[in-house]
Amino acid sequence: MVRLKFSIQLAYQVLDRTCDFIFNIQPACTDRQRVLAESLSISQPLAFQTFMHDSEGGRYLRLQAHAGPLEVIYQGAVEIDHHMEDPAVLREMPVSDLPLDALCYVYPSRYCQSDKLRALANYEFGAMTPGYYRVLAIQEWVNRRTRFLSGSSGSTTSALDTLIDHAGVCRDFAHLMIGLCRALNIPARFVSGIDYGADPSLGATDFHAYVEVMLSGRWYLFDPSGVAPPMGLVRLGTGRDAADVAFATVFGSVVSESPRLEIEALVDVENGVYLPVYHHQALSSAGLEVSAFRELAG
Repeated sequence: MVRLKFSIQLAYQVLDRTCDFIFNIQPACTDRQRVLAESLSISQPLAFQTFMHDSEGGRYLRLQAHAGPLEVIYQGAVEIDHHMEDPAVLREMPVSDLPLDALCYVYPSRYCQSDKLRALANYEFGAMTPGYYRVLAIQEWVNRRTRFLSGSSGSTTSALDTLIDHAGVCRDFAHLMIGLCRALNIPARFVSGIDYGADPSLGATDFHAYVEVMLSGRWYLFDPSGVAPPMGLVRLGTGRDAADVAFATVFGSVVSESPRLEIEALVDVENGVYLPVYHHQALSSAGLEVSAFRELAG
C-alpha cells in the first residue's frame, strides 16, 4: 500500500468578461484509490460544480470566472491499495467476452489511430503468445524506440506523429502504446495523473500520462515512458486519449502560467505503507469492470 500527498496550483489571467473552465485535477475515487484528505481554494468568489464523469470515479470541477487573475489550488492525499496479480495468468479477452463498457477502447480515436497501425502491430507482435507479456513487449518497444524529449510535441501530436518522430513526452508514449494495443483488439485506455519517483533531471513535477490495458477482466497499469514506478501513479481521469482527460479545458481567452505541482510519499511501515517501487507483479488501481449498459435481448 502507498500513500501520496500532493498539490496542484494553476494560475490564469482571464481576458474575456467571463470564461468557463472544466478542471480534472482531483484524484479519482476507485475501489483501490481512496482520498484521505483534500482542500480546494479558488481566488475569485465563484460558485462551482463538481461532478463524476465516468465509471472509474473521475471527478471534474466546473466554474465560470470573471476577467482578471484566477488561481486554483488543490491539495490532497490518497491511499492506493494495488491489486497484484501474477502476470503469467493474465489473458487477453476476445471482443465477444469484453465488458460492454470496454468496447469503446478497442476503436480508433483522435490521437490513437489504431486502424492505421494494424500492419505494424501484426508485423511486430502478431506472432507472440497473447497475454500480459505481449502487452509488456509493446510497452518495451515503444519505450525503446521513443526518446523522452520535453517540448518535442504539441496538442495535435498523434500516435502516428510519434511513430515517425521517435520522440515525445509521456502522453505521446501513451498514445502510441494504446494505438498498437487496439490494433491487436486489446482494449487500452489513456490515464491522466501525477507520478511520484521520477528522475529529477526530467524537470519539475508535472502531470503524467500512462496506459491501462484490460486483461482477464481488469485494467492493469503500464507506463511506456518508464519515468516513474507504476506504484507511484495517482489516477485523475481515464478516457480514450488525451482529448478526454485534459487537466484544464478553457472556453474563452486566457493567459496561463505553467502548472506548479508537488508530490511526496508518506511512509508508515508499521501499518504496511511503503515507498512506491518497481514491482514484478501486474498492478491495478482500478476496480473490476462493471458494465453500465444492459445487453439487449434478441
